[in-house]
Amino acid sequence: MAEPKIVYEDESVLVLDKPAGLVVHGDGRTPRRQGSAGQAPEPTLSDWILKNYPELENVGEPFTTLGGKVLPRPGIVHRLDRDTSGLIIIAKTAESFSYLKKEFKEHRVKKEYLALVYGHKEGESGVIDTPIGKSKRDFRQREAGPMSGGTQREARTVWEVRERLVDNAGHKFTLLYVRPETGRTHQIRAHMKSVGHPVVCDSLYAHGRLCPAQLTRHALHAAKLGLTLPSGVKKEFESALPEDFVQTLKTLQISP
Repeated sequence: MAEPKIVYEDESVLVLDKPAGLVVHGDGRTPRRQGSAGQAPEPTLSDWILKNYPELENVGEPFTTLGGKVLPRPGIVHRLDRDTSGLIIIAKTAESFSYLKKEFKEHRVKKEYLALVYGHKEGESGVIDTPIGKSKRDFRQREAGPMSGGTQREARTVWEVRERLVDNAGHKFTLLYVRPETGRTHQIRAHMKSVGHPVVCDSLYAHGRLCPAQLTRHALHAAKLGLTLPSGVKKEFESALPEDFVQTLKTLQISP
């Protein structure tokens, strides 16, 4: 499996740079892949943590499937979607797990993403402040706005234009800084779709749209993570854009 890189480590936390394509933890429905020795469960970030930090097995909150199977989520406080690359923080102790969970809940952890979206986003900056619920059309999706199903949860996303771009055929794109102030499932992806600018190559929220050849996943990268560690030290971590994202941007020009 593609392995994460260790960005920072102390006695309480582990900050990792997760590659695109690596699911964070199993849910009992994770697709299976064909391997040389037959079918095997898809590897996860949880597997990597348990292999390299077996002492974290009982840190955090395990997941129980509908069938009653208990799956470990060792030290996992938040998550990134399978095809989102970038920074994720892992708790190494029960105390740091409780601390980080509270920091995320009270919105004291600052997260910044780079997102390439379709079209030229109007304005230079703004806020999408639209509750998110489940999609009535596709159980895999979330939807922003009054037409969503289930419980609607507060969701707030701050965005800022970095560059407006165009390809050789005249297709328009915008590179955005995006800061989710809440932590809803698929928040950035659902919010960007709701304003007419879905994330490029997003198979769920922009199905069937033009996808640059360099990308085999959606163009969303968790680039910065800022927080006060359990030790009391303030830290900001950064992750460079992955090569597939870089190569995609090289095929685009700044729009006049």
